[in-house]
Amino acid sequence: MQKPDLSLLPPEPGVYIYKDHAGRILYVGKAARLRQRISSYFHKASSLTRKTRLMLDHAKSVEILRTGTEKEALLLEASLIKKHRPRFNIVLRDDKEYLLFRIDAQKPYPRVEIVRRSKQGGRFGRARYFGPFSSSLAARETWRLIHRHFPLRRCRDTAFANRTRPCLYHDIGQCLAPCVLPVDREKYRAVLGDVELLLSGKTRLLTRRLREEMRAAARSQRFEDAAGLRDQIRALEKTLERQSVVLEESKDLDLVGLTQLAEGLALGVVFVRGGLLIDGRNFFWSGLAVEDSPELLGGFITQYYLRRRGLGESLPPRIVVPWIPAETEDAFRALESALAEIRGGPVQIAPPKGRDEDNLTLMAASNAREAAATAARPLMAGLLQKRFRSFRPVRRIEAVDISHTAGALVRAGMVVFEDERPVKEDYRIYNLSVDGADDYAALAAWAERRADRKEDSPWPDLILVDGGRGQLSSVGRVFSSRMLKAGPGPDADFLLAAIAKSRDEEGRTDRRAGKDNDRIFLPERSNSLAFPPGSPELLYLQRIRDAAHDFVIGRHRRAREAATLAGELTKTPGIGPKLARALFDRFGSLAEMAKAGTGELAETPGMGRARAEAVRARLSALFGK
Repeated sequence: MQKPDLSLLPPEPGVYIYKDHAGRILYVGKAARLRQRISSYFHKASSLTRKTRLMLDHAKSVEILRTGTEKEALLLEASLIKKHRPRFNIVLRDDKEYLLFRIDAQKPYPRVEIVRRSKQGGRFGRARYFGPFSSSLAARETWRLIHRHFPLRRCRDTAFANRTRPCLYHDIGQCLAPCVLPVDREKYRAVLGDVELLLSGKTRLLTRRLREEMRAAARSQRFEDAAGLRDQIRALEKTLERQSVVLEESKDLDLVGLTQLAEGLALGVVFVRGGLLIDGRNFFWSGLAVEDSPELLGGFITQYYLRRRGLGESLPPRIVVPWIPAETEDAFRALESALAEIRGGPVQIAPPKGRDEDNLTLMAASNAREAAATAARPLMAGLLQKRFRSFRPVRRIEAVDISHTAGALVRAGMVVFEDERPVKEDYRIYNLSVDGADDYAALAAWAERRADRKEDSPWPDLILVDGGRGQLSSVGRVFSSRMLKAGPGPDADFLLAAIAKSRDEEGRTDRRAGKDNDRIFLPERSNSLAFPPGSPELLYLQRIRDAAHDFVIGRHRRAREAATLAGELTKTPGIGPKLARALFDRFGSLAEMAKAGTGELAETPGMGRARAEAVRARLSALFGK
């Protein structure tokens, strides 16, 4: 890339964006002083990392976005990386599977929920969060332990508000039944406080207190209460046996370890709560070398922790990293400030202090090394790259399928997979206006909509169409008309392919289950691409196609139900199509509306109390409730 005129660049903080000849974003970076940072890219080539030199070979321009402070630049950089997933940024790709326990203390009788990190912000912001757990099995085992020994409610808010008699869990002593019984709130809050101690890692403190209460109950001859407390203590002691005591003090901290492998860099994180090692997670980036470590450390902490908006209480007050590179020290201080705002208290990012933290950092690095070695297999992105003979790995895949009822209620469903995992927050359903049962026209309409929203989400490495050559041509023509080039070369925007069902001996489409020789078609290629039957690549593409099919069929079924049953709502005086749509958007089905109380129905915009009572009466007649 030609060196820009540095005199035109501001000395203030901001974000810089490198783009290629087609305007695609290659790299997003932040800087406290934009002019100084960008000029550093054009010093001696030997002072740059291999990845940076490669990026500059592809870059044709650099754009800047000014910010008021370095902290604002940090937040903007994280947002742009998450949105565009630039090719030369170190992107945290699998950070959507963490589980947390959530307790909404604003409710009179809160329940313990398991939520994913993607459900953050909005109405989730008032609650307390505990975790994180990378293993859903461990999280659900803890959830079952809580409800077996601490009688909190399990039911959702809608069921809680409409229940008329206690459920089975009350009968077996696992719920106080505040839904229908006059449970003292202070007593319920006391039980909830015990659960919060458990989830905060303060199991030893909780066990000591329960043991004192058990002895007091025994002295008072309240033997049933003492037996219940004894069972709680035994369950907690079993939990303690599975947890490692790694710090003498009851500290909360996360520790990050980094290690170099022949194939790239591996990073591990261990989570310590109340001095106990509760969980850990490992990551791996191929193709990176030791010289990329400073960028990797900063990029990982920025992307991982800044996504916790609304989940501040799950952030520890101390994050331990192997070292803080001198050239990024100012950036780490800005990151501390941003994280402190999220947590509502100070956050320190620092190297290990003392032998215990040293050992835990080495443990995190060792865990990452072992995990990378255990998972040493050809990555699917590389297998697909080789099969399609593509210039780049095939990491992100979008698949589309069409569903309709004799040409009515036409829906296109798009699912997204990245690094072999579904990215469900990027799933989309498209309502299309197409005349007749014409899948070709529907796919073309979808392609126009997708091309128009190209900048709203990362563009995929592969778009997979459920169908054959005809469906593929319909989509390909639209993308070509929008100057989006499909192909395996370095100048292409993405790969485009179609997956069609295999054919039987008579040449007819074979739709029997278990077939593993579906055909893959590419543009401008008359015969299908050779995928060995049952190969991992083909099975993966079939899995994605099936996910798209299930997704669009499910949403189309809901649309049919809404269209059919909305007529029942519109028979209610004062309820027109607009209000019926608002009710379906909020509750999803008539069955869920029937479970809701009049007050919940009235909260729907435009309803009011009188209309809600009329709808409630109509639903009671329909469902007998």
